[in-house]
Amino acid sequence: MLILVFLLVTSSGILIYMAYFSTPKISAKHIEELQPGGRRQRVTLSKHLANIFPTKIILEKLRLEAKIRMKLEAAHIKLTAQAFFNLKLLLIIFLLVFAFMAFNRIDPLILSVSLLLGYIGPDIWLKAKINTRKDIIVRVLPETVDLLGLCVEGGLDFTTAIKWILEKKITNNPLLEELTFVTEEIKWGKSRAQALKDMSKRLNVPEISSFVQTLVQAERMGTPVAEAFTILSEDTRLMRFNRGERFASKAPIKILIPLVFCILPVIAIVIGGPILLQFISGGITAGFNP
Repeated sequence: MLILVFLLVTSSGILIYMAYFSTPKISAKHIEELQPGGRRQRVTLSKHLANIFPTKIILEKLRLEAKIRMKLEAAHIKLTAQAFFNLKLLLIIFLLVFAFMAFNRIDPLILSVSLLLGYIGPDIWLKAKINTRKDIIVRVLPETVDLLGLCVEGGLDFTTAIKWILEKKITNNPLLEELTFVTEEIKWGKSRAQALKDMSKRLNVPEISSFVQTLVQAERMGTPVAEAFTILSEDTRLMRFNRGERFASKAPIKILIPLVFCILPVIAIVIGGPILLQFISGGITAGFNP
């Protein structure tokens, strides 16, 4: 019972942690927070967390800093890799102290659960946040391409089209946030092709990779950008349709799990329960006696 209470309280703490450190969307008013070099300015909380434990050497030795930084940038979390790693250590310490106070003893099982939840919990949350952003980006990609294409056909260039969409508040989604960051990188001196390639590498989404490849190829071959957006609009809708079909094909397999373990046992109890009770009480046997 105590272990169950510990797990429930621990899960609640992790959910509070996830809600507190969720990052708001970047709008046009927050662009000034971006600094040259392609990295966002970190909040004061990040600096304090980074100074709690001297883990930078550990991250460099294990070669984890670059991987964590890429994940944080993909999820738009305003923390450094060292601050995020220190946050995991703080969560582990909190869970260990809470486990000791709750049970008043040192149990290897409880310690293992605390270490596992403290270290893997933030990674699971970060991965879920990245996957959520990727799903949103894939869903809104065709409409965003249409808006950009209309703006380009109206006489605006690629950078100005993104700014116009943001200023008019037509839409606000993670894809436009990434494109806004691309425009800022172009302002800092990076070429448009390189900025788009960096976005594709950062997001690691097949649809975005195709989007970037088409724009880069159009720029390299001298093809009009408006024509490239027309082709992209059709391709992105086709890819979104195929993605939906893949998800739909997985639905029957996913339904089997609750069907086998939740629905079928209830049906068996409802149908077979009365028959079993009659058999135990001797009612069925009595019916067969001459």
